[in-house]
Amino acid sequence: MLYPSYLNLYKTGELIKRVESAKKLLESCVICPRKCRINRLKDEKGVCKTGRNAIVTSYFLHHGEEPPISGTSGSGTIFFTHCNLKCVYCQNYKLSQEGEGREVKKEELAEFMLELQHQGAHNINLVTPTHVMPQILEALRVAIEKGLKIPLVYNTGGYELVPILRLLDGIIDIYLPDMRYADALIAEKYSNAYDYPSFNQKAVKEMYRQAGNAAINPNGVIEKGIIIRHLVLPNNIAGTEKILYFIKNELSGQCHISLMSQYFPCYKTCEFPLINRRISCEEYEIATGIMKKLGLTSGWVQESQGLARFAGLNIKPNV
Repeated sequence: MLYPSYLNLYKTGELIKRVESAKKLLESCVICPRKCRINRLKDEKGVCKTGRNAIVTSYFLHHGEEPPISGTSGSGTIFFTHCNLKCVYCQNYKLSQEGEGREVKKEELAEFMLELQHQGAHNINLVTPTHVMPQILEALRVAIEKGLKIPLVYNTGGYELVPILRLLDGIIDIYLPDMRYADALIAEKYSNAYDYPSFNQKAVKEMYRQAGNAAINPNGVIEKGIIIRHLVLPNNIAGTEKILYFIKNELSGQCHISLMSQYFPCYKTCEFPLINRRISCEEYEIATGIMKKLGLTSGWVQESQGLARFAGLNIKPNV
């Protein structure tokens, strides 16, 4: 078997079939729970404000992701513009909501991947990929033909459809999803996505089915698996305890978790008093305490300066 996994699908011809299946979905777009059903092949735009081509804000070697993602050489990060969520506190709102970036065709997107590989990236880190998944697969095919051979990271807000994720089975080796909310009314208020918890939980279970627990090599770099991100919000808005219980009971006690403390109020938070402040040390300590109580030892906590360190609590690389 070849590594990364997408090379196997390319070798058998299955990848080309997946590319065509994904592209067809753009004709009446149903690639995320919004199901706008507009023809993006004709450059029509729905909730994600993205038509035929992906829009990219930037691409670079990122050294500030979770340690197994960034490794020693950096993660080859590509930031896609726009999003299928409408988070009122988005720290990247100039990208996700205001559309900072420019359109790129599949050939140029493939070149970004190849350039990042040439710079020594451990992986290609696709940030906010959900709404441009078909375009990414088109570019991947081009990049493979020109020598791409490092794994893909699917770095998503977690608002996904399981049938669409199944198209990625055997293509994505590393999943990095958010689990933002446990409550539908909260998800509606802060991200305009009432059904987020339901779709998110099903999606994360599918990602776990495909990739499993994180396999980290002796150099501390993830080769395959899932790492779940959870951003602790003020006043327990996110429902941290419910989310951590879900991970423990529905996925695995060995599931790697990135418990993040770097929330700060921005964008539209002045209109929402309950989240218009940073979290307190006590709030974060409560969250880490829940992790410990549940025995969720495979993970990271985020220090106030935004750097990650091991939480546990008995973290060892898989060898």
